[in-house]
Amino acid sequence: MDPAVGRLSALALRDALRSGELSARHAVGHYLEAIDGVNRHLGAFVTVTAERALEDAAAADAAHAAARRAGTLDALPPLHGMPTAFKDLVDIEGVPTTHGSAAIEHRAAPSDGPLVALLRAAGAISLGKTQVPEFGLTAYSENRVAPASRNPHAPAHSSGGSSGGSAAAVAAGLLPFAPGTDGGGSIRIPAAACGIVGLKPGRGLIAAGRSAGDAARLVVAGPLAPTADDAALLLDALVGSGGGHPGVAGHGGRHAASYVDAARREPGRQRIGVALASPWDQRYRVRPEPDALAALTAAIARLEAAGHLVEEASVRYDNRYPDAFTAAWTASVGSLRIAPEREPLLTPLTRAFRRRAQQRSRSKLDESLAFLRSFEHDTVAQYTRWDVMLMPALAQTPRPVGWFSGAEWQATADEDYARQCEFAPWSSMVNVCGLPAVSVPTHWTEAGLPMGVQLVASTGSEGLLLALARLLERPHARRDGQ
Repeated sequence: MDPAVGRLSALALRDALRSGELSARHAVGHYLEAIDGVNRHLGAFVTVTAERALEDAAAADAAHAAARRAGTLDALPPLHGMPTAFKDLVDIEGVPTTHGSAAIEHRAAPSDGPLVALLRAAGAISLGKTQVPEFGLTAYSENRVAPASRNPHAPAHSSGGSSGGSAAAVAAGLLPFAPGTDGGGSIRIPAAACGIVGLKPGRGLIAAGRSAGDAARLVVAGPLAPTADDAALLLDALVGSGGGHPGVAGHGGRHAASYVDAARREPGRQRIGVALASPWDQRYRVRPEPDALAALTAAIARLEAAGHLVEEASVRYDNRYPDAFTAAWTASVGSLRIAPEREPLLTPLTRAFRRRAQQRSRSKLDESLAFLRSFEHDTVAQYTRWDVMLMPALAQTPRPVGWFSGAEWQATADEDYARQCEFAPWSSMVNVCGLPAVSVPTHWTEAGLPMGVQLVASTGSEGLLLALARLLERPHARRDGQ
C-alpha cells in the first residue's frame, strides 16, 4: 500500500489522477491491497473484483496517455480512474448479485445496472460488491451469505444498513467514496454509525438507483464519503452532469457551478428547527441516548456560532404512519420469485415480512400508499416553517453485531423490527416526503464511536445541506489528523 494515497481526500485523489501525478493502476492497487489486509476482519466486501479493476485501471491510464498526447485532458470523464464499489443489491456485469439472500441463486449479472453504468461512464472503477442485509430490508448489514459488515471504529459493533458494507469500506479507508441507495435511511444510518457523511438526495434528482417495485417512490441513490466535499464530488457525478451544471441549487436563491462549489459556499443565515418528535413515537419506545443528544447539542452550538437561528420546532405526525410505511416498505418482498423449498433459507425477519405482504390485499396496500401521500403533504407543510430541520441521526449508539436479530436469544421478527425503529426513528419519514437529507458526524463517544445529526431541507437544497454538513462535520482523528 501507499500511505500517501490513503491520506488523500477524494477531491485530491481526483486531481492527482487527472493531472497524471498518480496513475489509476497505482490508486486501484493501493485500495485493493487495503481491502486484502482488512476485509477478512471487517466484512465490508462480499466480492472483490481485483482482476477486472486492474484491467479497467490500465485502460484508464491508456486513455489518459492518449488524452495528454492530444492535449485533451479536460475531456477526461469527471471521475477518471477513481476507485469505488457497489452494494450487492445492484448488478455489475459478470458478477453475481446475491441481494444478501441465501434463498436465491447467485447468478452473474448479464449487464451493468443503471447506477453502475452511470458511474462507469463517469470514469469510476469498481473494486467489487459490498455487504448488505437481505434484500436491503434492515438497518444492519448481516445475512446468511457472507460475514457481517462490522464497524471500523469498534468491530464488535454493526456498521448499519442497508449500505453498511459501503459505509464501513469508506470509513476504514478501503474506498475514497461509494454510492449508496436509501429507501428508509439506508445511506444515512450507516453513515452515522461509521462516522462519515451520507447524503440522501431529494426524489427525482438522480435517475439511477431506483428500485423495482418501489410503489411509494422511497428509494434514491446518493453518496457516502468521509467529508462533505468528497460527497459533493460524487453527487456531481451521480446527477450525470460531469460536475459543471449551472442549475445546482445554491444558497438563498443563488446558483453554483457544481455541488462541490455549493458545499464550499458560506450558507446565508438559516432558520433551523430542532425536532425530536418521530412518527414512530406512538408505537415504540423512542428515547434518544445521552450521546445522541450530545451530538445534537454540539451541532446546535456550531450552527449558532456561525450565526444561524436555531429554535425548537413543534412537529406532529399522524399515528397511522407505522402501519402504512411498513406495508409500503415490505410490499416488494411478497412478490419475489423464491422456490418454495428455498423459503426456509430466508432470514426470520424477511420470511415474516414476505408472508404478511402476500396476505395483504392490493386494496389495503393502495390505502397505505394513499395515506403516505397525505402524510407527505402534511409533513412538508409543517417543515416549511423553517429553512432546515435538525435532529439526531440515530437515537442510540451503534449496536453490537447480532443485537437486532437477537442472535443469542432468537428475537421475533416484530422484536427485531421494533429495535430498528427505535435505533433510527427519524429516517424513513424523509423518504416518504421525498426531501433531501444529510447525516454528518458531530460527536465521538468515550468508547470511540461516532454519533451525528441529520439535516433535512426543501426540495433542491442538496447544496445547502452539504455546506451545513461541511460546517458541522467532525471526522475521525485518522481522517482529519487530529
